[in-house]
Amino acid sequence: MRPPALDLAGRLFKRRIDERVRAALSAYEETDASFTVGSRLDANPVDRFTYDREELLRQALEAWRVNPLARRIVGLTSQYVVGGGISASCAHEPTAAFLRAFWEHPLNRMAVRVYEWCDELTRSGNLFLLLSTDRAGMSYLRAMPTLQVRAIHSRDNDLDQEMSYEMRPEPGGGELSWQAYEPLSDTRAPDGGFSTDMLHYAVNRPVGAQWGESDLAPVLRWLSRYSAWLEDRARLNHFRNAFLYVVRARFASDAERRARQSSLNAAPPSPGSILVTDENESWEALHPRLESDQAGEDGLALKKMLMAGSGIPPHFLAEPEGATRTTAEASGGPTYRHFEQRQRFFLWLLSDVLKAVVNRRSLVDNHVSRRAEIRLSGADISARDNISLAMAASNISPVLQNARDRGLIDDAELLRLLYRFCGESVDVEEMLARGKAAPPAPAMATPASKAQPVKIDPETGEEKGASDA
Repeated sequence: MRPPALDLAGRLFKRRIDERVRAALSAYEETDASFTVGSRLDANPVDRFTYDREELLRQALEAWRVNPLARRIVGLTSQYVVGGGISASCAHEPTAAFLRAFWEHPLNRMAVRVYEWCDELTRSGNLFLLLSTDRAGMSYLRAMPTLQVRAIHSRDNDLDQEMSYEMRPEPGGGELSWQAYEPLSDTRAPDGGFSTDMLHYAVNRPVGAQWGESDLAPVLRWLSRYSAWLEDRARLNHFRNAFLYVVRARFASDAERRARQSSLNAAPPSPGSILVTDENESWEALHPRLESDQAGEDGLALKKMLMAGSGIPPHFLAEPEGATRTTAEASGGPTYRHFEQRQRFFLWLLSDVLKAVVNRRSLVDNHVSRRAEIRLSGADISARDNISLAMAASNISPVLQNARDRGLIDDAELLRLLYRFCGESVDVEEMLARGKAAPPAPAMATPASKAQPVKIDPETGEEKGASDA
């Protein structure tokens, strides 16, 4: 048996330990921001959680399939970004010939696939391209659905240096992952083949995130609310013309009332018929009263949230809020800038893909140069911008030429300012060097005598010379 003094000391020591534990726990207050149950401690805090991201992708895909406004938003982006098509050019002739063969290959059909890629980039915010190459150096590209990619693995010190992509296992299949394409370490296998790698591109990606976000993400909730509101209005309008008769009369008993109701139900009056009753019976029609005077404003308020979230003016979505042409032109300016920014990104995306394709071909064909410059050009976003730029360049050109003739500016400054008013970005020094290296144009031969006009015989329709005239 322990002495009472030791037992008392043990209880005091335990009490002090409990007090210290309680003090440490009370110093840390659990909040919504620090509640970590159900999340991974090593997850990127900037990206959405996996479940949220996948649910958002499913909702965006479903909205694109069933909602006309969502389909229109995605379609408008592709129509302006890709437009009439994208063309690639290269000054190196063997490389240009290979690019044409790759672009028009039956298994690539890039002229058609660029629209699908732009739709996927707008709809999901990500574009995963699987790059495979045969032994001859011809590459083939396939876009993978974003929902099939479960995780992106990057370097520990840099999220932008992606290493591999973990795919979602299919039923009956095992784990599958694709390595990220690395141009510096891309070589041929010992058997002469190439590895199958993946390229990833993302838009609407916050700084420090790995995944992009859909253009439909901020408007999905309002798309759902607008659809529910519109469906409710359609149902109410469907039953607006429905009505029923209320017959008022004095009945001696409840049995007499039921008998009268049964007789009317057996032979109800048809629409447009004439009812003749005595003074003891009155008829009244009941129908729903829809106070729909403010319904249009409610629908427009919901639709404005869609327009603000997508950056598309109302007249692009069949909503002519303003009847003036000036209002429509002014509201289209920011939208064109958004499409122009997306077009720049998409052209960079395609140029990066073509560089990877050329890089692999150069390992097989020595005539193809991986250092050849590839230029891509897309369709104009707005024809009205071209007219405005043409007018600006036409008005400023005489002023710049006069300043150059007076020695106020040199040729380089004249070209820089002229192309700036044309809305184009060029390398002025390269253009001047190219102009100096080009051979002079041949002079036009001056005729010795003035050419005689040609006369036509009105009777025969034949030409007559000067002597015949």
